[in-house]
Amino acid sequence: MRKKVLVIDDDHEVGALIETILDTDECNVYHAYSGIEGLQQAYQVQPDIIILDIMMPDMDGFTVCERLREMVSIPILMLTALSSEKDMIRGFNVGVDDYLKKPFSNYELKARVRALLRRASQRASGSPSHITSYADPVLEVDIPEQRVRLSGREIELSPKEFEILACLVRQSGKVLSHHELIREVWGSSYLDTKPMAALYIYYLRKKLQDGKHGHQYIRTFWGRGYWFSPLGMENK
Repeated sequence: MRKKVLVIDDDHEVGALIETILDTDECNVYHAYSGIEGLQQAYQVQPDIIILDIMMPDMDGFTVCERLREMVSIPILMLTALSSEKDMIRGFNVGVDDYLKKPFSNYELKARVRALLRRASQRASGSPSHITSYADPVLEVDIPEQRVRLSGREIELSPKEFEILACLVRQSGKVLSHHELIREVWGSSYLDTKPMAALYIYYLRKKLQDGKHGHQYIRTFWGRGYWFSPLGMENK
């Protein structure tokens, strides 16, 4: 079955180029040339993946992504000329799954789209034996519903923060290296950005108030990575 790709970009030439590149990958490409039109198309087309620009006249890509995340959980690839680390981190914080800078390589775009679609397919058909939740008197994590409660109160995590927590919970007790976390949450293209994992672990611990309730959930194994420690598990 051909995958549906929605391109939200006010540059018609870029849209046409993306359609040419992805046509050989058996994709049907749909176009929206403004943020508002993109939101409408996302509802009508129900795409498998969205490629999103940042700089658009009526609504920037960051805002569009935030609105999309209220509707869908499909992969979003941000394709933009804005290339600073600040822009990239902001993109991940509002729910982007991957980030590609303009000008881009045709082969890299195809590889990124394939990887995002493959990961989405794997999540959709995941083994029922995988851990899907965690609960103790302090912390509750519902992975399918993407909800986290701390002492009975729901807390808000960014999409990437939640993905990191879900990844750690699924493999509770196992040390995950920086590379494993980055590959699982951001994809293989970001394996050389080790500080990114550490930064998001810091954000996550702060929101979980980790260690302030008599137990530390996210542990650091120095030189190796991180692991999730359920309440009552003895220290390593």
